[in-house]
Amino acid sequence: MSGINEENTHRTIERVARESYGRLVAYLSVHTHDLASAEDALSNALVSALTHWPKDGVPQNPEAWLMKAARRSFIDVVRHHNVMQSSVPTLKFLKEDSVKTFVAEFPDERLKLLFVCAHPAIDPAMHTPLMLQSVLGLDAARIGQAFLIAPKTMGQRLFRAKTKIRSGGIPFEIPQEPDLPERLDAVLEGIYAAFGIGWDDMAGTDQRGRDLAEEAIWLARVLLQLMPGEAEVQGLLALMLHCEARRPARRGADGRYIPLSEQDPKQWSFPLIEEAEHHLTKAFKRARSGRFQLEAAIQSVHAERARSGRTDWMAILLFYEQLLRVSPALGTQIGYAAAVAEANGPETGLAVLDAMDLEAVSHYQPYWAVRAHLLQRIGHAREAADAYDRAIGLAEDRAVKEFLLQRRG
Repeated sequence: MSGINEENTHRTIERVARESYGRLVAYLSVHTHDLASAEDALSNALVSALTHWPKDGVPQNPEAWLMKAARRSFIDVVRHHNVMQSSVPTLKFLKEDSVKTFVAEFPDERLKLLFVCAHPAIDPAMHTPLMLQSVLGLDAARIGQAFLIAPKTMGQRLFRAKTKIRSGGIPFEIPQEPDLPERLDAVLEGIYAAFGIGWDDMAGTDQRGRDLAEEAIWLARVLLQLMPGEAEVQGLLALMLHCEARRPARRGADGRYIPLSEQDPKQWSFPLIEEAEHHLTKAFKRARSGRFQLEAAIQSVHAERARSGRTDWMAILLFYEQLLRVSPALGTQIGYAAAVAEANGPETGLAVLDAMDLEAVSHYQPYWAVRAHLLQRIGHAREAADAYDRAIGLAEDRAVKEFLLQRRG
């Protein structure tokens, strides 16, 4: 029985860490101006929880317990570095729990930390990885996987970025209103990257994936409150809501992968679709079209199938043409090729794929999946099989592999 209780306790610690990591690190780092030490302190607190909770029981307020333990750990760090005099404000904050009981929820500082991570003094290439680790608690291995970078290399780059924050005097605050637009694009990219990583867990086996998607949507909502006049903030929120609306339809009851074209619209969340349409309409009224608005518009056309029973591929193609002008990313080019094929025939879509840089797409799974599908449609069975083999080999999700194997025949 004690083994079962210990296992349940460990699960509780994992859940609290998953749900609270970003909030706790953001709160500590914003008040102490030391991101790296905040992460170390929280790690120590989690280790302490693994030691004490199994024998003492899970506290009534686990998050507050972790915060107090992290504060004590942070004090030890400050003393170890012999910077007592220069750290008087930090120590005052850290010792507040001796006179103030932490029972109410403390402020959620994650949005503030996103803007800190987007400071122009930090390497722009590290803005999103830094946000993913510091605000959302992803490790270097998972971030490196998303960016196709070795975990060790990503870890080193993250360490340098945090050192830059510590030594560069970067302020832990949301910039003044005139300076917000300078960092907005980086913050939007970070939020969308978090959503994308969570969205990639199509099987739903990792609760962290769903949590990431939900946190990204929450952050976008808070950002919209801060910057209600920014069309791209509303565009990003609309895009994520449209995608999230289809989550229940992405897998069959047996775990089978279901592509968008074969999903049952009755399984889509219509309240989320309506909310997405509301934000997208307001964004377009501002007449400042951008990447996220255009991507949301494409998803909006797909959502229309729930009402009309058909997909307007010409409308999707037009939106992709506009999107390519503002964001010619690899994924956008593949989506454009697929839309061309649906609107004008598979041969035209293949022509778009043929014109792409083969080196750039050699390890890009969506390219080979779309290419295989189009080759199969025009009857080039052998070439299609070769492309399917490439797509299958590059696919990381087992259900996607099985889907492609069935299509390959």
